[in-house]
Amino acid sequence: MSNSDYPDGILVGRAMVPWRSYPRVVTVRNGELIDITAKGMATVRDIAESGRAAEHVRSALGATLGTARAALENSAALDKDPKLPRLLSPIDLQAIKASGVTFVVSLLERVIEEQARGDKSRADALRTEILELIGMDLSELVPGSEAAMKVKAALIAKGVWSQYLEVGIGPDAEIFTKGQPMSSVGYGAEVGLHPVSSWNNPEPEVALLVTSTGAIIGATLGNDVNLRDVEGRSALLLGKAKDNNASASLGPFVRLFDGAFTLETIKQSEIALRVEGEDGFVLEGHSSMSQISRTPESLVAATLGEHHQYPDGLVLYLGTMFAPVQDRGGVGMGFTHKLGDLVTISTSELGTLSNRVNLSTKCPRWTYGSSHLLRDLAKADLL
Repeated sequence: MSNSDYPDGILVGRAMVPWRSYPRVVTVRNGELIDITAKGMATVRDIAESGRAAEHVRSALGATLGTARAALENSAALDKDPKLPRLLSPIDLQAIKASGVTFVVSLLERVIEEQARGDKSRADALRTEILELIGMDLSELVPGSEAAMKVKAALIAKGVWSQYLEVGIGPDAEIFTKGQPMSSVGYGAEVGLHPVSSWNNPEPEVALLVTSTGAIIGATLGNDVNLRDVEGRSALLLGKAKDNNASASLGPFVRLFDGAFTLETIKQSEIALRVEGEDGFVLEGHSSMSQISRTPESLVAATLGEHHQYPDGLVLYLGTMFAPVQDRGGVGMGFTHKLGDLVTISTSELGTLSNRVNLSTKCPRWTYGSSHLLRDLAKADLL
């Protein structure tokens, strides 16, 4: 475990501690994990909606729970010590939303998935064919622009227009529900694959913390676990491809914006991905936020506004440029997960998010929802 597992800055998250039956709101100060749960500020949602989230987390009184490093190590351990804190997803009552096809590389791979009809054995040949047909760098296009519409017309004429190209270079962004409030998992947890899938991948992303008024107040790392074969058969299967038990990972903490860390910092972030298989396979890649085709502000505006409100705020995955094509298990077969894969997503601004892959049916069941949290907080006189 390196010194970059969590960054300096104003951090907020959630943890289970051995002497409490419900999650606690925590921060990190001088390497110590501090419990800042307080009446009226007992959820990350309440802190985010206070209008002074960074100030509150910076100054809130709290009890030391031990070192942040010990909590991270316990969270990542296969056999967790029940006497030590372990981290949870750093959000609670917020909606979990995601944007898709926001990077050109991801855009092309989505088109390939669709053309392959979920058959990964056809992907390599289709990739070459589609790139030859397009014949230009789509990264130069501004979605919805006149130039983008000309490319759209040319692709329709060539017979390769796709619903993914529509949201990639068309006027409207793809925004979907990744999971329900309280369903995301955190640092060290298992992430889940639906057992029907044989072609899938991690999606290393930045996720923004957004208030009910649309203010972007912080960011964290996310793994938007994706089933390429399921979504490739039909985009109408997006819910089955994206929203499964333990399929949304976030963490390790939300870093709140302050004078030294802003949305402009996020726009220049470089996100690294490493997948280590129990079979010795290693995959590495990166995603540059500077290459996103739609601004984070525009993606938030497409999610929340006069057309749609989120009274508890939301977290929004911003999409990824990383689409793994490295062969695993045969020439032209591309990448897919194997059970036991260790997925590590990292950036200097937000730290490291680490999760191990399992089937969604084998990951711990999601049984603690919003109603359970609110009942527990009411019993503890914290609401």
